[in-house]
Amino acid sequence: MRILKSAFLATALAFPLAGMALAADAARITVTGEGRVDARPDMATISLGVMTQGANAAEAMAANSAQLATVLANLKAAGIAEADLQTSGLSLNPNWTQSDGNTAPQISGYVASNMLTVQVRALDGLGAVLDAAVKDGANTLNGVSFGLAEPNPVLDEARKRAVADAVHRATLLSSAAGTELGAVISITEGGGYVEPGPMFRMAADAASVPVAEGQVAMSAQVTMVWELKE
Repeated sequence: MRILKSAFLATALAFPLAGMALAADAARITVTGEGRVDARPDMATISLGVMTQGANAAEAMAANSAQLATVLANLKAAGIAEADLQTSGLSLNPNWTQSDGNTAPQISGYVASNMLTVQVRALDGLGAVLDAAVKDGANTLNGVSFGLAEPNPVLDEARKRAVADAVHRATLLSSAAGTELGAVISITEGGGYVEPGPMFRMAADAASVPVAEGQVAMSAQVTMVWELKE
């Protein structure tokens, strides 16, 4: 009797395991879809700064602080809120000179640099802001990048397009292979990103700095796995 019970139990346990093996061996298809949405930017980020020289460190920093104070005042007068102004880099370095190859380098002064990140939330005034920054103090301009103040709605649309693209590709491939899509097994999102927008262009003889904001593109990527019907 014990032998019969053991045999029955072994048979009962074998059936679920066999079902699991069949599920693991079921045919699948994995497809990656991509979605992109172009949108008109509604904000810009400017990277600018002040670089000054002095006979000693204190003189270089004092000149830099005075010049930067003028830049900040001009930017605020142009409508930039204090919360949209942030120091992004501050440095003070000796200025080394070497008259010939036979003498050791000498410090001939100091160079102070203060970089500033400026958020511009009204693009129609971007040219005036750039003009205000450089007319009276800023002598280093690293560029302007464009973006969206609220990127999530645009990114969500890119995600939807990525899923639709994955479904389209999987349907096409499965149909070409003579089978059909079954249930979705998994959906994995890849890295969404913002493609770099155009930089500003400057005309040296213009009264104010002209800009071309163009469009920014947000992209999303998803990887989906389906079962294939027998």
